[in-house]
Amino acid sequence: MNRVDGRLKVTGAARFTAEFTPPNTAYGVILQSTIAHGRIGRMDVGKAEHADGVLGVITPRNAPKLPGAESRISILQNSNVEYNNQPIGVVVAESYEQAVHAAALIKVRYDFLPSKLDFQSGFVRGYPGTHNGEPGDLAFGDIDEGLSHAEVRIDQVYRTPIMHHNPMEPHASVAQWDGDRLTIHDTTQNISGHKQKLAAIFGIPAENVHVVSVFLGGGFGCKGEVWSHSVLAAMAARYVRRPVKLVLDRPQMFGPVGARPQTYQHLTLGAGRDGKLTAIRHEVLAHTSYIEDYLESSAFPTRVMYACPNVSTMHRLVQLNLGTPTYARAPGVATGTYAIEVAMDELAYALRMDPLALRQANYAEVDPHSKLPFTGKHLDECYSRGADRFGWSKRNPEPGSMREESSGLRIGWGMATETYPANRRPASALVRMKPDGRVLVACGTHEIGGGTYSMLAQVAAETLGISADRIDVQLGDTLLPEAPISAGSMTAASVTPAVQAAATQLKAKLQGRSANPNDAVEAEAKVAPDEMLKQKASPHSFGAVFAEVAVDPELGTVKVRRIVAVYDVGRVINEQTGRSQFIGGIVWGISLALHENTLVDARTGRVANGNLSEYHVPVNADIGEIDVSALNIPDMVFNSVGARGIGEIGITGTAAAISNAVFHATGIRVRDLPITLDKLNTHQQSR
Repeated sequence: MNRVDGRLKVTGAARFTAEFTPPNTAYGVILQSTIAHGRIGRMDVGKAEHADGVLGVITPRNAPKLPGAESRISILQNSNVEYNNQPIGVVVAESYEQAVHAAALIKVRYDFLPSKLDFQSGFVRGYPGTHNGEPGDLAFGDIDEGLSHAEVRIDQVYRTPIMHHNPMEPHASVAQWDGDRLTIHDTTQNISGHKQKLAAIFGIPAENVHVVSVFLGGGFGCKGEVWSHSVLAAMAARYVRRPVKLVLDRPQMFGPVGARPQTYQHLTLGAGRDGKLTAIRHEVLAHTSYIEDYLESSAFPTRVMYACPNVSTMHRLVQLNLGTPTYARAPGVATGTYAIEVAMDELAYALRMDPLALRQANYAEVDPHSKLPFTGKHLDECYSRGADRFGWSKRNPEPGSMREESSGLRIGWGMATETYPANRRPASALVRMKPDGRVLVACGTHEIGGGTYSMLAQVAAETLGISADRIDVQLGDTLLPEAPISAGSMTAASVTPAVQAAATQLKAKLQGRSANPNDAVEAEAKVAPDEMLKQKASPHSFGAVFAEVAVDPELGTVKVRRIVAVYDVGRVINEQTGRSQFIGGIVWGISLALHENTLVDARTGRVANGNLSEYHVPVNADIGEIDVSALNIPDMVFNSVGARGIGEIGITGTAAAISNAVFHATGIRVRDLPITLDKLNTHQQSR
C-alpha cells in the first residue's frame, strides 16, 4: 500500500513544526556560549534590548526560576558554562531577522575554567554506567578460562568518532500560553514524554500541557529528549506574553541537542581451530558530559550474538566538556556490531576460515546469556538467502586478489551479522466508525518518516475487513490516546496491537449494534506487553548483510557498489515503507563506515565542521545498488500482530560488512572509523 500521507508530503501540504504560526507570533533566537568551561562574568545586552523590534532579552540574570528545572539541559538557571555552543540567552523580537541581528549585538565576558576535552587522557577517570536501566557491566562463564583454552586469539581496539544526527528538519518549537496552560508544537519523537517533562519543569499539572507534532522531518534519536530550546521557547512565550517560535539553524544543532558519543572498544576473541568461540571480552569507553550521564551501550549486542560460553562486557564513561550525548540511530548497537563483527572477520582470517562459515559455526540457538529461547529466530535462513543473492560462493578469500581489469580497481567482499533488540511498550488507540461509513484511527504516536499513518490504516482495514481508503488516521497530539516514544524500533510493535484490539472491539460492537445508525460507534483499547515474556523468551531481530566495495589503489577512495541484506524481523506490515526503512538504515551504515566524523577543536571544544557543507553524510551519488528483503515470518510470541520494529536494524552490521570488504580489497585493516582515503594511503605507505 502506498503511503497515505505521500500526497501531502510531495505537494507541501504536510505541516511540520516550524510551519505553525499562531496569530501575533514573535520569534526567538538562542545565544550560545563560545567557551568549553567557565562562568558568564558579564553579558552586555543594552544594544540588543534597544534594537528594532526586540521584545525581550532573557539571560541567566533575569530568567524566571523554574521549579522543576533539570541540570541536564541549559535553561538559564545559572551562569555556569559546561560546553561550547551551550544556550546562554534568548532574544525575542517581532521578526526572526530582528532577533538574529539583536543576538549578534550581545557581548559576553567569561570567567574561564580548565576544560577537559581529551578523550583518551580521561580513561583513568572512567566510571561505570547503565543504559535504560540495564547494567553496563555483565559477564557469564569464566572469561580467563575460556581464553586459556583458545588456540587462536584476536586482541584489537576499534574506534568510532562523535557523530551528529543532522535530520533534514532542524529542531523547532512554537509555544503559547493561555493562563497556566501551555500549547507547544514541537519537533519530538515523544509527545507524551515531553508533556510530562514540561509540566514538571514549569510546575504545572500535566493536563495543562498540550504537545503537538503532526509530522517529523527525521529524528534519528536526537528528537527523543526534551532539550533546551523547547523549554526556552515556552519560557520566552510566557516572558513576552505572546506565542514564540524558536527554530535552530544548522550550526546550532551541534552541541545542545545531543550526538552519538565517541567510543574506544577493546575486543578479545578466543577460539579453537574449528572456529568455535571459547571466550569474548568486549570493553568499551565512551564519552559523556558533565551535566548528564549517557551510556553508549556498544557491548550489549555482544551478549546475544554468538554461542560462546564465556563472555565479559564492560562499559566506562569518560566525562568531557561537550554537550550531552544521546540516542543516535541504533544507539550502542550500531557502534558495537561494527567492533564485534570486524573482530569476527579478523578471527576468520586468522583461522583461514570463511567469514560466513565462522558465524554459522557459532550460531546461537538460544540466548547465550539467559539461555532462553528466542521469540523467533531464523538468522540461518538470512545467511543462506543473503549469500545466495550476493553470490558469496564466488569470493576469492585472499585479500587483494579480486580486481577489475578494465579500471584497475580492487574489489572487496565482506559480510556481517545484524541484530537489534525487539522492544515494545504499552500503547492505546481509538477506532471510531462515523455515520458516513468512514473510520477514524487515533493514536498519540508519531510519524517520523517510517510510515506510521499508512501502517495504522492498514492494520485497522485488515482487522475491520474494509478498504484502507475509508480510513483516516490522526497522530502526533497528546489529546489522543497515549503511546510510547517513537524510538528503539518500537512503534510498530507497540501501537499496531492497540489498533488491532480497538478495531476488534469496534467490530464486535457493530455486529451486535441496535443503536441509532446516525451515531458514531467507537472503541478504545490499551495493550501492554506480557510482563512475564522476558522471563520466558528473548525478543531479538537478526539479519545478514553482504557488501561489495571498489577501492582505487592509487587514491584510496572507496565506493560501495552493492549491498545485499536479508532480515528476520517478524511480520513486515507494509512492504513499501518497510523496504524504505531497511534502505535508510543501510545508508546510515554506509555513513558510519565512510563519512561521518564530528571534529572538535581540542583547544575550545568548538565543533569545527558544524554545518552540512563540511559534516559529511551520504548523498545519492554515494549509494550503489541495495538489495533488501525480509523473511516475513510473523513472531506471534512477541505480539498479536507478529511484527517487530525495523527502523534501526539496517544500520547494525553494515559498517562492519563494508570495513571487512575494504580489508578484502586491500589487505589493509582500518580500525578507526570513518574509513577515509588518507587512512588507506597512510597504511599503504607504511606497508
